Amino acid sequence: MSLDSISVQTREKNGFTISTDKLKLDISFIHNWLSKKSYWCLGIPMHLVKKAIENSLCFGVYNPEMKQVGFGRVITDFTTFAWVTDVFIIKKYRGQGLSRFLMDCALNHPDLKTIRRWLLGTSYAHGLYKKLGFEPLDEPDNFLTIHISDMYQKGN
Repeated sequence: MSLDSISVQTREKNGFTISTDKLKLDISFIHNWLSKKSYWCLGIPMHLVKKAIENSLCFGVYNPEMKQVGFGRVITDFTTFAWVTDVFIIKKYRGQGLSRFLMDCALNHPDLKTIRRWLLGTSYAHGLYKKLGFEPLDEPDNFLTIHISDMYQKGN
């Protein structure tokens, strides 16, 4: 399955909309937030944000005026594995259940029904993700990583 063949999904709740339509995404908004306010990819260049969006299933979160207020993306093979990343809601709209709504849209996307392993990394949102069924790794010693945390600050 290619990213071009993924069905666009749109859901609404309490006046907010979540859509997987990449044409609706405000790339400048996403880049600004990720590069200046995230703790996981500070300084990420615009061209890398664009490339990440092109190669992921993306979820834009929009207020009733259809202005983007949040984002999340799933890196996946659409068969067995999915990595959830870059999830955020801007401060003004937090506390309204939008992160949970976003994650519900991702976890229940019809093209992701066969995923057997979902992974994500978070420094502070464990409570939210545990409510959605995420748990600490059952055998963390089986997982290894290469992580260059300050890559974008170095100009890469």
